[in-house]
Amino acid sequence: MMQFIVGDYVVLFSYGPGQVVYLEKKQLFGGEARLYYEIMTPKNAVWVPVETDAKATLRSVTSKSDLSTYRQILKSKPATLNKEHRVRHLELTDRLKYGSFQVLCEVVRDLTAHGWSKPLSDVDAALLRRVHDNVCQEWSITANITFVEANKYIGALLSEAKQAHKDSS
Repeated sequence: MMQFIVGDYVVLFSYGPGQVVYLEKKQLFGGEARLYYEIMTPKNAVWVPVETDAKATLRSVTSKSDLSTYRQILKSKPATLNKEHRVRHLELTDRLKYGSFQVLCEVVRDLTAHGWSKPLSDVDAALLRRVHDNVCQEWSITANITFVEANKYIGALLSEAKQAHKDSS
C-alpha cells in the first residue's frame, strides 16, 4: 500500500514540502520494526511510517495544472477574520490541520489582508510567515522555479488582491 517512492515530492502537514529520499525498515522507540519514508524538508529529516493512514499527515504536492486555481484564490477577495486574536488563531490552525494547498493559499490571502489595516500580532505574523513559506516552497517545486521566484510571484498576486480590495472599498 505504498503510495510514494524515492524521489517523490510530498507535503507533510506539520513541516511543509519535502522529498522522499529513502525507504527503510526501522525499529523506533522499542516498537515493532516498520517501513518508513525518510523525507527531507528544508529544515529537517522526518521519518513517516508507510503503513499508517498517511492521508492524515502526508500528501502529494499540488499539480502544475492546478496552479491557475490557486492564483485566483490568492487574488480573490479575502475572508474577514475574527477580531479576537485567540479565536482567530484557533480558527486558522483548525483550517490548517487539513493541509490542503487550497487552505494554505486561503490562509495566506486572509492573514495578509488582515494586516493591511493594522500590523499583525506576533502570533499572526509568525503563522503567516510559516504558511507563506510553505506555499512558496510548494509553488516552487510545482512550477519548477526557485523559492525566491515563487515568493516574488505570490507577493505580486497578493499585491493585486490588495489593489482590487482597495478599489472596491
